[in-house]
Amino acid sequence: MSFPEKIVLASGNSGKVKEFSKLFAEYQVKVVPQQELGVSDVAETGTTFVENAIIKARHAARETGLPAIADDSGLVVNALGGAPGIYSARFAGEGASDTQNIELLLSRLHSEADRRAHFMCTLVFMRHADDPVPLISQGHWHGLIRQQVSGHGGFGYDPVFYVPSHECTAAELDSQTKNSISHRGQAMTVLIQQMRQTFA
Repeated sequence: MSFPEKIVLASGNSGKVKEFSKLFAEYQVKVVPQQELGVSDVAETGTTFVENAIIKARHAARETGLPAIADDSGLVVNALGGAPGIYSARFAGEGASDTQNIELLLSRLHSEADRRAHFMCTLVFMRHADDPVPLISQGHWHGLIRQQVSGHGGFGYDPVFYVPSHECTAAELDSQTKNSISHRGQAMTVLIQQMRQTFA
């Protein structure tokens, strides 16, 4: 059994599309963003990263008839009991900007001494909408939340996520370095290994 020729990515994020396309290029797999195939939005009603990734992958597979990959990611802050977690993109409310989310995060952590946090990424691959055994991989990227923003790269909480190993924020890393050490990079590496075993 070989890798599928085409996989729908349950995301419209151009950065993610580029990352996945690069990752699957050597396997001659075409990664197509879901909006190119007219996939409708689906409510993320899960309470965990895994549940939401499964919801998105299943929905994309059902509407296109193709195998699907979905990603659910977020920032987990120790002092906030794991928040913002699955609500990372809408921490400051529906449609909130990255700046608004960061401002709320920093205000919540204003008097906290514990600045530990990690980014979490869960990837789900489903062969079809009713796949009973989806492939699931996860990656964690540990760091600290700075008290002010620094750097212009990346997106989301990158400007306040300090990476001790590189002594800078995620927003100050070049994209190649970030992709090799990030939560998504880790999860992608594991997923490819799982798929190679499955389709060998």
